[in-house]
Amino acid sequence: MTTILDPTDERKPVARQITARTGTLSGTIGLLDIRKPRGNVLLDELERQLKAAAPGVAVKRFAKPTFTKPCPDDMRRDIAAEVDYLVEALAD
Repeated sequence: MTTILDPTDERKPVARQITARTGTLSGTIGLLDIRKPRGNVLLDELERQLKAAAPGVAVKRFAKPTFTKPCPDDMRRDIAAEVDYLVEALAD
């Protein structure tokens, strides 16, 4: 059984359905650094672990111009066109 922790402050947690898993990972994973301090450190380690655990998976890195504004529309379109999965790093 997998437990997913939700960092939001929900007094009444929302029930969420987990997408069915195939047991394999393929395609391209995007790692988005939102430019918070040390987010790149988290993504560096995640990239290292992904490459070790799934050597056939491609990893692409992206970085927002600043953490104080939303991701620019053109960058979101580029990311959506280039990756199958996306991990967004939040750190401090």
